[in-house]
Amino acid sequence: MELYNSFNLKEKEVISIVGGGGKTTTLFMLADELKKLGKRVLVTTTTAIFNPKEEEYDHYFLGKIDDFTPNKGSITILGDRVEKGKLKAASLGEIERIVGEGLFDYLLIEADGAKGKPIKAPDSYEPVIPKSTTKTIGVIGLDSLDRRVEDIVHRAEKFIQITNTQYPDIIDVEIMVNLILHPRGLFKGARGERILLLNKACNEYYALKGKEIRRALFKKGFKGRILLADIRTKKFY
Repeated sequence: MELYNSFNLKEKEVISIVGGGGKTTTLFMLADELKKLGKRVLVTTTTAIFNPKEEEYDHYFLGKIDDFTPNKGSITILGDRVEKGKLKAASLGEIERIVGEGLFDYLLIEADGAKGKPIKAPDSYEPVIPKSTTKTIGVIGLDSLDRRVEDIVHRAEKFIQITNTQYPDIIDVEIMVNLILHPRGLFKGARGERILLLNKACNEYYALKGKEIRRALFKKGFKGRILLADIRTKKFY
């Protein structure tokens, strides 16, 4: 199954991706799929991402995009500057200007940082989600299950407050559900449709746990779509 079908994308979507455990991989896989469909795609960040490789894009801008019309079937990168191998955030004003001009068919925005960890809780200033966002995709890596909070969580001090846990606690289904549902949790500040991506369901155990999480969330009234997948292999459950 293709990602754009799984996310039920409409025309002119502005998609912000938050959380941890596969945001950047999801972002660029989706961008590549849309490019192959002949779409004009802008990939940017409101935080920071590793500076993309040349083979991952067709056009690259720092600061602003001026006097430019993207080709059909192309990926354009936008950031403010490159610092220590990271592409730093584009300004929210520039993102909103680009949305208003309608140059691109899709905007894909990495709106959160997790330092490579598969699960996180947001700080007071996170995530940074543009007002024009039509879908917020929250990502969690299922490989954080059965791991100690202090070993696997980005911003563990915020996590324990939100989930009522302690640093030595082992992450289980209930803790993950609490993080997803809490107003200061995974979908803090979300705009548009909420899509939960339970990622890294790379074996039967994680797939079963993911289904358990999905059932628990719907039982507790989660409003949004839930996808259970291993994005790298494009396997969905």
